[in-house]
Amino acid sequence: MFKIQTLNNISVAGLNRLPRDRYEVASELGHPDAILVRSAKMHDMALPDTVKAIGRAGAGVNNIPVAQMSERGIAVFNAPGANANAVKELVLAGMLIAARNIAQAAKFARGLEGDDAAINQAVEAGKKQFVGFELPGRTLGVVGLGAIGVLVANAARALGMKVIGFDPSITVRAAWKLQADVEAALSVDDLVARSDFITFHVPLTEQTRHMINAERIATMRDGAVLLNFSRSGIIDDDAAVTALDAGKLYAYVCDFPSRLLKDHPRVVTLPHLGASTREAEDNCAVMVADQLRAYLEDGNVTNSVNFPEIVLPRNGGFRMAVVNRNVPNMVGQISTDLAAAGLNILDMLNRSRGELAVTLIDVEHPCPEETARRIAGIDGVLSVRCLGSAAGTQAG
Repeated sequence: MFKIQTLNNISVAGLNRLPRDRYEVASELGHPDAILVRSAKMHDMALPDTVKAIGRAGAGVNNIPVAQMSERGIAVFNAPGANANAVKELVLAGMLIAARNIAQAAKFARGLEGDDAAINQAVEAGKKQFVGFELPGRTLGVVGLGAIGVLVANAARALGMKVIGFDPSITVRAAWKLQADVEAALSVDDLVARSDFITFHVPLTEQTRHMINAERIATMRDGAVLLNFSRSGIIDDDAAVTALDAGKLYAYVCDFPSRLLKDHPRVVTLPHLGASTREAEDNCAVMVADQLRAYLEDGNVTNSVNFPEIVLPRNGGFRMAVVNRNVPNMVGQISTDLAAAGLNILDMLNRSRGELAVTLIDVEHPCPEETARRIAGIDGVLSVRCLGSAAGTQAG
């Protein structure tokens, strides 16, 4: 029986992916095998040694101490793309809100007083101040062409916009999904200089922090619109407000309110609504629950932010999963210990990522506890799990 601790309310659609005859799921339980989390901050949490994996029901993992988990051999999973449509729709809404001055016009309408005749007269007199512009023919710059960025780019093309994108690490899978007429920018600077709207779909790192600053804003087209539904900190808010006040920028729409931004007349802030749809919450929970189950039961790794991707189909035998530092001769030492125990290897797969490696091994007979302890004692091995046969017998 695997134990899963939840730190937030997780969609029932995801929890239902964990069979109750094999999984105990609760917000409070001792010695969990894995943790399911949404936004709870884990940096100061003391995790028991039993934890083997953390599943984040969302894309960002800023609330998880990933480097510390890597040192302990704990896999961290997320759900990239599960909330992509929800964010895409909000970006499209943001462009329309900015272009048509919808937030400002709605505030004006709410403030109207008098009878209907007076209101109608005020509407006709006041609507001129909210004249906007249309999207077709405008250029959208998309920084980051992962699951969300690709959907945003394709949707903007369907609206008649010209789209340019920048992502030096775009995957082949994402490139295949991108509309053929989306133009590749040479750099962020190139994209910024040629866009009427700029949207960001990248994680917050030291490289992306204040990616948009005063220097880059100065190179933008006059009247450009910034959209940030990615992470607070990617845009230098002080620089953006200065540019709005000077008339350099037309509008700034973001998902991260602050004292500086929330009352500015040319800023629209939303309360972090990017993934706040029932569908996105379900999708994220289902994806991460499936990934946790695959890892706990079979050692397979998909969509981990710190472990290599590794999937070895079950074709019989008894499985072992070894997590170790990525150093020479590790597989050789493991194989030697298995041979000394008289265990014939039926199948083996090894993958590495940075400083970590994972080895999945199917052997002909169950691995004795003594052999597992011997392998765990190899310098650089972080964890050893005997996962039993394909029928589902777990040995811890």
